[in-house]
Amino acid sequence: MFDSILIANRGEIACRIITTARRLGIRSVAVYSEADTDSRHVQLADEALLVGPAPAGDSYLRADRLIAAAQRSGVQAIHPGYGFLAENADFARSCENAGITFIGPPACAIDAMGDKARAKQLMASAGVPLVPGYHGEDQDPDLLLQEADKIGYPLLLKASAGGGGKGMRVVESKEEFLTALAAARREAMSAFGDQRMLLERYLRQPRHVEIQVFADSQGNVLHLFERDCSVQRRHQKVIEEAPAPGMSEKLRQQMSAAAIAAARAINYVGAGTVEFLLGSDDSFYFMEMNTRLQVEHPVTEMITGQDLVEWQLLVASGQPLPCSQNQLQISGHAIEVRLYAEDPQRDFLPASGTLKHWLLPEPTPRVRIDSGVQQGDRIGIHYDPLLAKLIVHAEDRPSALQRLRRALDGMEVVGLTCNRDFLRRVCDNPTFSSGEFDTGFIDRNQKTLLAPPPPISDEQLALTALYLLLQRRQQARQAALSSSEPDSPWHSTTGWRLNSDNHHRLLLRNEDQQHSIMLHYRPHGFLVELPGGNIEASGELCDDGSLRAIINGHRCRARVLQNGLDLTLLHNGFTHTLQLDDPLYSVLDLQAGTGSLNAPMPGKIIAIHTSPGNKVEAGTPLLTLEAMKMEHTINAPLEGIVSEIHFQTGQMVEEGVELISIVSEGG
Repeated sequence: MFDSILIANRGEIACRIITTARRLGIRSVAVYSEADTDSRHVQLADEALLVGPAPAGDSYLRADRLIAAAQRSGVQAIHPGYGFLAENADFARSCENAGITFIGPPACAIDAMGDKARAKQLMASAGVPLVPGYHGEDQDPDLLLQEADKIGYPLLLKASAGGGGKGMRVVESKEEFLTALAAARREAMSAFGDQRMLLERYLRQPRHVEIQVFADSQGNVLHLFERDCSVQRRHQKVIEEAPAPGMSEKLRQQMSAAAIAAARAINYVGAGTVEFLLGSDDSFYFMEMNTRLQVEHPVTEMITGQDLVEWQLLVASGQPLPCSQNQLQISGHAIEVRLYAEDPQRDFLPASGTLKHWLLPEPTPRVRIDSGVQQGDRIGIHYDPLLAKLIVHAEDRPSALQRLRRALDGMEVVGLTCNRDFLRRVCDNPTFSSGEFDTGFIDRNQKTLLAPPPPISDEQLALTALYLLLQRRQQARQAALSSSEPDSPWHSTTGWRLNSDNHHRLLLRNEDQQHSIMLHYRPHGFLVELPGGNIEASGELCDDGSLRAIINGHRCRARVLQNGLDLTLLHNGFTHTLQLDDPLYSVLDLQAGTGSLNAPMPGKIIAIHTSPGNKVEAGTPLLTLEAMKMEHTINAPLEGIVSEIHFQTGQMVEEGVELISIVSEGG
């Protein structure tokens, strides 16, 4: 076994590999770009080396810099993870030439499977079922049109050197073939520098089922059963599970035998995945072989109890597979969902922003979270927007789905748009719950899966208002304790007023709606006046920052996160954003009588309304910030003296920077 390895990757897969390396007593060396200086994988590793600026082409894809980092750190092997250079045969050869073990298959195997046309020919020779199609070298458009007519429509155009849905088109008729061919070629050339195309019969409503295979250098090859990866958007996997729903033992044996034949045909070594299209009549056809560890490998680990990264390390160090085929068996059911920074409402466009709040369910033997991010991280545009993988395991599929729903409800993400609510809707979809889905599932269910979020309810408005009042009460109590007269009636937080009913009015904005909320103090809580009627509300703020409440006798939990005047409510698996129209709330964070006003978002200072030394009252406008084509006025939260203004009109400021310092007169 190796003493030390370098991980030529980043994010959750780098963290995943480090975890196994640490358990095995192997020193782990990370690499990072300038954008990843403070990333989680850098913090977890025993050592970390800078390999270049943020763009992947100048850092994580620079084979020369990765080899140099490995030599400098004195490691014995490089683990490529997945993506980047994981399936780059030249990189594997460069490692070998440098005397460093590449933790993956031989370069010749990567070459064989990297060219899809050649891979199809090899699989045909090995007796692996292929989708009827054309995989020849002659790429003359007229010849391709003739072959398309032989195959029949609809058919699929696929880039020979591609993957990830790039250079792929479904052609419904002969009339549109040449136009689709030209578009697919342009896309393939741009993405891969290779415009060669494959033609395949297009199977309507197939399932995407893959077999995990493993081979060692002694000639042993086995499989670790199948995974279903049919829930996809734009040909990218979203949810994976093992075993595949409805898979018979006979079909499992047939597909696994074909996968092993594929691995043997190219003298494979290491972890690999053979992907198949599965028809409704149990016919299956080879798609491609991924010569690396897959993103979805954790579901296989959950149902087999094996650590596939450990297997990779063992095999790469020359040791045999740790068990035989008959020692492996399926235990229970596992499901993985990919939490992405993306906007399902905008065709799943990647999103960027700062993870202002990041709370995940507590990991258990049945709930696993693989993530490479942490609260406070900036999710930028340079890398894949994957935030985390949530994997659950249970005795059967219905139990696993129930566990997944609860775990998703426990994921709290604030600061950027993500697909959590979309994943939750998939779990609740009857077709998905039944297991009778295919690769067209998302497209056919867009109306429900991608419906706009439900409007905020009166109950949720009451929860938000309750949080704000309880927070104000808590702040008042702290102020009383720190004052010279803690027992003064002016510090009372009971809501008592002489000869009048004490109440508080809040204005909350949600999208284009404004909600006027009146809260009346009661001995054990509040009476909340809302457009839809009155609600009795009481509760308390918990130590973990959540709100435990009773709304009209119904006990519930929620969380409200505040960033200046912006509020985020997390309740019942949905996220709602609101804005508070109240000058007494601001971004001021008081500490021992002094405070600092921080920018709630990146923007430009367009006006400053005060000067150092000025005395300000609560609600006094201090400055105006322009951001996202809107003006945001920042007000003083209480009486004090402006001690310092850190910027000038016209300057751009980053989110979180200190704008103005204030000293209270009592400080």
